[in-house]
Amino acid sequence: MNKFIKIIGAVAVINIVARLFGFLREVVIGRQYGTSIAADAIATAYTIPNFIYLVVGGGLTTAFISVYHSTSSEKGLYVRKIFTTVLLAASIITVLSVIFAGPLLKLTFPGLKPDQFAMTYELFLWMMPSTVILVLSTWMSGLLNVNDRFHLSSLAILVYNAAFVVIGVLLTPWYGPASYGIGALLSAIFMGVFLYGGIKRGTTFSLKPSFGKSDDVKRVWSIALPILLGGASMQFYAIIHRIAAAGLSEGAISAVNYASKLSNFPQAIMMTAVTTVIYPLLSKKEGEGDNETIKKLYKKGMLYLVALIGPATAVAYFFADPIIRLIFGFGSSKFGEESIQLTVPIFQVFALSMFFLAATTYVTRFYYAKGNSVLPVIFSLISVLGINIAIIYLFVDSMGATAIAYGTFISSAFNLLMLVIYARVKWKL
Repeated sequence: MNKFIKIIGAVAVINIVARLFGFLREVVIGRQYGTSIAADAIATAYTIPNFIYLVVGGGLTTAFISVYHSTSSEKGLYVRKIFTTVLLAASIITVLSVIFAGPLLKLTFPGLKPDQFAMTYELFLWMMPSTVILVLSTWMSGLLNVNDRFHLSSLAILVYNAAFVVIGVLLTPWYGPASYGIGALLSAIFMGVFLYGGIKRGTTFSLKPSFGKSDDVKRVWSIALPILLGGASMQFYAIIHRIAAAGLSEGAISAVNYASKLSNFPQAIMMTAVTTVIYPLLSKKEGEGDNETIKKLYKKGMLYLVALIGPATAVAYFFADPIIRLIFGFGSSKFGEESIQLTVPIFQVFALSMFFLAATTYVTRFYYAKGNSVLPVIFSLISVLGINIAIIYLFVDSMGATAIAYGTFISSAFNLLMLVIYARVKWKL
């Protein structure tokens, strides 16, 4: 177990640095554009590419890991076939999204004003092509993780986030907000090359495409589809935030984005570090039928999350104003008092949801390992598309953008409660 803790610690350190660069991007955008139309456009344009990256990449990778230890095929052939599957799926989605960019954006974000839409459209055309590389990178990270090369997958995120912010900042004087669209594309390429190099150096697997029917491919899709739906329902938070905020005053989209990204920062670090290491081990122990170890992993992981995220929640809530002023407002003429007052109450409420979101993702991994990928989808749909939307639209007129944060807080708590109760009754976890 000491080795296990050391691995989590090492991955956590790398993730901290990687997430710092990812959050630094939001800070820089906030300082450059405040809560303006440009800031709204940058956040909105990245919503769909990021949604596909996390949902499709995460779903197929989780399913790939689930089947990896139990496949009856030769491992090398299995890897090649799933690589081909992921490549084709990501490519088709990306191409269609670029071709129908205008209708897609209008359908998804109907509240955008003409000037917001024009800027969002330009950024989207830069960002969307990066999606195929991001999805493949997620899968390559999964391949490295099942071969106990956790550090490389974490370093890849660091490469991506660092390149994104550096390119965006350097190109801003020439391209303005579009520099972040260019940064999204180039940084994805850097990450993909980094991971591909790591696979070639550290494994014997070939990534040469392999076509043809396979029972393993069917198994991966049968597992992945419910996970995709579950992941989509969780990622719908971001899309719902953008849709609801688009109907409010200028800057509401970016204020919600800054607040949610800041609250996601600590929980993402700890949750990612724990689940990156635990899930491959959990999948292996489930295949071996080692229920006692699974129970111990579940309890330890939850305790780690409580111990790490609990204090962060308290600090974020009670010191929201000075935190926002220091991170976004200090030394910035664009992120002034109006932007601060708009962002602080939203951030306070989002902070309350940190543990619930992290723990939901964590507990869901145990459902996947147990072969139950349908129930988390049902719980997520009830929470995100039911409770969340109901709260937002009941209170958005009276509370403004803060209602969006309350929707996330209450629905995420309800989602976790359903997951924990069922896991306790069904598997005694």
